[in-house]
Amino acid sequence: MQVFGNATEPVRKETKAGGKGYFEFRMCESQRGSDADPTWYTVRIMKDQDPGLKKGDFVKVTGKLKADFYMSREGKPTGTLLIIAFEAAKLAKPVAQTATATDE
Repeated sequence: MQVFGNATEPVRKETKAGGKGYFEFRMCESQRGSDADPTWYTVRIMKDQDPGLKKGDFVKVTGKLKADFYMSREGKPTGTLLIIAFEAAKLAKPVAQTATATDE
């Protein structure tokens, strides 16, 4: 599957079993037009190599989609859409906000 969207800052984590490093971030899928309920994914890149992404970068993620179920802090079952990524590539940086001149 391929998903295009904006990423949060990637965080390095380690597997509990083997202590291998990987990177994880959240991303919001971009849709054309207005989307009142955007789709959020957790993305795991199973390589111990910094993907070079920053918060707000527009990225393309290719990988396998899974449903990740777990118990919340409140003890209730919950879940998230998880992408085990083969590739996470930055397509564009966010556009910087520029100050506009005001009429004097």
